[in-house]
Amino acid sequence: MTQEAPPAAAPAAAKADPAPLGLAGFALTTLLLSVINSGWVKDEGAIALVIGCALAYGGLGQIIAGVWDFRNGNTFGGTAFSSYGGFWLSFAVFVIVFPGAAVGNELGWYLLAWGFFTFYMWIATLKHAWPVMVTFLLLWITFVLLAIGAFNGSAAGDGLTAIGGYVGILTALAAWYASAQNIINEAWGNILPH
Repeated sequence: MTQEAPPAAAPAAAKADPAPLGLAGFALTTLLLSVINSGWVKDEGAIALVIGCALAYGGLGQIIAGVWDFRNGNTFGGTAFSSYGGFWLSFAVFVIVFPGAAVGNELGWYLLAWGFFTFYMWIATLKHAWPVMVTFLLLWITFVLLAIGAFNGSAAGDGLTAIGGYVGILTALAAWYASAQNIINEAWGNILPH
């Protein structure tokens, strides 16, 4: 009697990386709000575009990427994407449910708290690829500038809020680079530096 060999194990399915989705959702939503904060766009209706994006792409899209990253065993990515997805959803709720309420000191404390979170997440990125580290560094600076601007009563396009808007634009560009790097390098090999 011959013994049959056990069946060969099926090859493990490749796990897709949710980081490009999370980074792109963050980048687009950040850019839209930052062009308002910088004063480049002054149309009051522009905030509706930010809110729509904050609910769908920056909010829900990043939460999906975060849950996916947790499932892949990436605590940093899961925490970052889920948290910033929550940031965008809470921002949208503040604007929709309490229009005009989150200004001045209230907004300053909200932004400063997110700056604190971003600062310790940035410390963790010192062990990551440079585009992610630069994104978090710029985001931390953005939150601090916007918080101080809010404490000083600066409106969009004025003072530190405007400067925070410009740094926010740089943050969005850095996040898009990090997203594009993952997508393009997966398709073409490592052609974009990381």
